[in-house]
Amino acid sequence: MRRIIVNPCLKESIIFVQTAAETNGAVTELIITLQPGGGNPLHYHTSYTETFTALEGELGLEFKNHQRFILKPGEAYVVKIGQVHRFFNPGNTEIRFRNEVYPGHTGFENTLRILAGLASDGLYSTRNVPKNFTHLAICGILSDMRLPGIMSFTTPLLKLIAVWAKKKGVEQQLLDKYCS
Repeated sequence: MRRIIVNPCLKESIIFVQTAAETNGAVTELIITLQPGGGNPLHYHTSYTETFTALEGELGLEFKNHQRFILKPGEAYVVKIGQVHRFFNPGNTEIRFRNEVYPGHTGFENTLRILAGLASDGLYSTRNVPKNFTHLAICGILSDMRLPGIMSFTTPLLKLIAVWAKKKGVEQQLLDKYCS
């Protein structure tokens, strides 16, 4: 598997420093380089925490109700299970930060690879998510990335679609194409 991936839509490159498999499930550790204007949509997780540490430049974190927090180099923030969040680059220059997932999560890692591949293949929407709803469902469930607010009502539907897609081999096709 590739140790470095690029998601042009989210304006990020990711280095896999440690994977869940390499740490017996203890941690997934990433170094992310984010271009100006880069970032991901609001989401939350039900099975792991994330620690964000700014390394170079300022890292923006946004939470529920548009609450924003800026991390300076060396500062860290732990996003708890269930906490709605997103990260972004608030400045005009490239930034780097560490992202640690506890416990490590292979589904999260594979989803990052799938999303980067889909984005590179032009299969992302203008809302920075996969155009194909089945791909969105697979990634959301595989990675435990849940959508907040009114979109949270889609979670049961996403689960059903993801189960169907797994039975039909769509999940395996994505894993084979982007994670091998």
